Amino acid sequence: MPNPSVNLTLQFTLTGSSAVTTVFVQKGKDLYLDVKTPVVLVPDAEFRWKFNSAYILRLLIDNRTRTTSSYVGRAEVSLQNHSLLLKNVQQADSGDYTAHIIAEKDQRVAEYKVIIQDPASPVKLSVNSVSNSTECNLTVTCSADDSHIISTFRCDTQTCYQKGGEKSEVTTSGSSLGVFLSNVSIICNHSNQVSGTRDMREIRPLCSPIAVSGSLFAGISVCLLKTVVVSVGLIIMVSAVISVHLMERLKKQK
Repeated sequence: MPNPSVNLTLQFTLTGSSAVTTVFVQKGKDLYLDVKTPVVLVPDAEFRWKFNSAYILRLLIDNRTRTTSSYVGRAEVSLQNHSLLLKNVQQADSGDYTAHIIAEKDQRVAEYKVIIQDPASPVKLSVNSVSNSTECNLTVTCSADDSHIISTFRCDTQTCYQKGGEKSEVTTSGSSLGVFLSNVSIICNHSNQVSGTRDMREIRPLCSPIAVSGSLFAGISVCLLKTVVVSVGLIIMVSAVISVHLMERLKKQK
């Protein structure tokens, strides 16, 4: 019996305004298609799941199942809700899936457009940095198997920003490739409807130090800086008191 819970993270369903529901599934995973319309079989009627123009399986009124030879071991139908489970889907399984009640008339009770996708390929983020006395310029390349994006980031002692803002594009395989700034990191992200990968680099090691002048204390908190200054002041005062005391003792001994 198909178990819908095992597919919650494996497929993505997009329901539009029409009767057709689009479902994205990762290659090698299982496909689950349900039937929301109640199915009641009368004598001499049968229920069928169909892929494009070919039948996958037939369910008779006495719950006997007839599965097309190419789907034996891969396709299952639920006797309770008539949902379809198709195991280990491949690219060839992309297409139109319909459920029918066949009696005096052919009643279509479910319709799906299924798209099988490969997992999003790994990405690589490469960075070239150039620093001067006041700023750091980073030129990054975010690359996937079939595409890449080049973007520039500029940092000074206070802030970093991405020239032109976040960049993204749709690759030739239909996935999304993007590079953007998040807090103190540059992120390269590659995703489609079934999976995603990312690569990231922290900015600080790439731009450290930006410059000596004006950036010596960059990244040090104000509280820490005050603590250091006060501590140094106290040390100087204590040392001065001790020095005066020693000098007075030496004078008395003479």
